[in-house]
Amino acid sequence: MRIAVMQAAGEVLDVAGNLALVARAAAEAAAAGADVLVTPELFICGYAPLAIQSSLGPELSRAIDDGAARIAREHRIGLVYSTPAAADCGGWHITAALLDRAGNELLRYAKVHLFDREEQQVFVPGEAAPSAVDFEGTRVGLLICYDVEFPEPVRALADAGADVALVPTALGSGFQDVPGILLRARALESQLAIAYANHTGALPADAGQELLLGGLSVIVGPDGALLAQAGTDTEFEVLWADVTTDDVAAARRHVPYLRDRRPALYRAWQQPQH
Repeated sequence: MRIAVMQAAGEVLDVAGNLALVARAAAEAAAAGADVLVTPELFICGYAPLAIQSSLGPELSRAIDDGAARIAREHRIGLVYSTPAAADCGGWHITAALLDRAGNELLRYAKVHLFDREEQQVFVPGEAAPSAVDFEGTRVGLLICYDVEFPEPVRALADAGADVALVPTALGSGFQDVPGILLRARALESQLAIAYANHTGALPADAGQELLLGGLSVIVGPDGALLAQAGTDTEFEVLWADVTTDDVAAARRHVPYLRDRRPALYRAWQQPQH
């Protein structure tokens, strides 16, 4: 599988303009032979929870979903995009969806770990475990931003049979150790590849918060190797790397972390001690 990652600076609530950037990335990725393109967290509506709060509704969600499906169809490429979606319990989730080359939705995931006050004020956390689906012979799953910084969701994807975690994110500057160290450890310990797509650029003051988004999008192999990385200040960049199921199998043979775990013992450790 050839995985492409888009890093770009979008505009808050400029759905048409942001979709045009996704389409540009999809064209570049398809020309490079990529099978799937991963885009940043809430990119199409803009990552600015307080600024988009009053616009959350079916019309916005429909415009994002329809636009993403059209891009996947037109460029014949799998597409991961992130969008607000209505929660069954009321309120809104931050979600990510995986589309096939025909624009059909294969998988949707709701972010479990909301980061900081702005997200927690506007959105509700998901509860469902991450899962994996087959995408053209490779098992892939979705996580979102802060989720991948915890070992449990990544390990849950490995337990679900995932070979690759596709991760839209909105990581601020000053957290370079997340893509530089943490994601490599997550990939190594759970022995799956990680594709991590971040924004770049600064949110305007009227976005409800001051945030400089840090770039450094990465693709990491199942052995923790850094396969591709974007810069910190590029306004638009598409990177790609190849990950095969053979690569995943080789990593799991080399150091059998998954085979040698003792989960029943770990659960016993969590029981009250008398």
